[in-house]
Amino acid sequence: MKKKHLALVTVPTLAVALAACGSDEKDTTTDKATGTESETAEDTTIVIGASYGLHDIILEQAKPILEEEGITLQIEPYQDYVLPNEHLDTGDLDANYFQHIPYLNNAIEENGYDFVNAGGIHVEPLGVYSTKYKSLDELPDGATIIISNSVTDQGRILSLLEANGLIKLAEGVEKSSAEIKDIVENPKNLNIDASSAPEMLVQYYQNDEGDAVVINSNFAIDAGINPLEDSIAIEDGTSEYVNVIAVREEDKDNEAIARLVEVLRSEEIQEFILEEWDGAVLPVSE
Repeated sequence: MKKKHLALVTVPTLAVALAACGSDEKDTTTDKATGTESETAEDTTIVIGASYGLHDIILEQAKPILEEEGITLQIEPYQDYVLPNEHLDTGDLDANYFQHIPYLNNAIEENGYDFVNAGGIHVEPLGVYSTKYKSLDELPDGATIIISNSVTDQGRILSLLEANGLIKLAEGVEKSSAEIKDIVENPKNLNIDASSAPEMLVQYYQNDEGDAVVINSNFAIDAGINPLEDSIAIEDGTSEYVNVIAVREEDKDNEAIARLVEVLRSEEIQEFILEEWDGAVLPVSE
């Protein structure tokens, strides 16, 4: 992939200044009759990495809206959670849209990325699924709950289990960074198995492994599972795990990126998200 940068756009509806990540130079043309030169407007191109099957679908809906304003959205789909940040760091991408806030913060801390959150777009709620039980109350003593081995997922999962009365975490523990060792009450003696990669959880659920499996909605949806209908418990829209547009620090005030976020938060796109996934993906406005 060649390195691409945002360029300058001059359109009636949006004046975009992109000195931080693109050239300020404009092409000129000469009028043969008068000998005068005039500037030639150039479209802005935002190269954005996105998770395949959800984030890229949302971006496709924003694409024609932005095109009317002279902003071309070049969407690069990804099927992993490492390369989009690596490619943003190297400049192969101008932005990415695949990760929630705690994951972004963790990636910045671990890798030294100079990234910022340009704006939250939606929440993919976590759900608890079971082929054996129809509610959390039915889980027997000693039941096994299979969860993600991702450190950034575990605090979120444990918070969901606590909210549903299955466990209690130690007071003062930051919910987003809670670990299994922070459980101080476990009345059902649950065996919380945190040895599985996030992408394997759907398969465990479909193979009837464990008594319950906690799955992120993006994986569930990709597998044809309806989070609202098939889960026995699910997060609501107050989750802090909002999926965001991430950019390099140098582009935090980029007007084209800001406009992208505005469009993604628009009523038109929010309604599309709710209708496309039947409420299993929840848009945010702030």
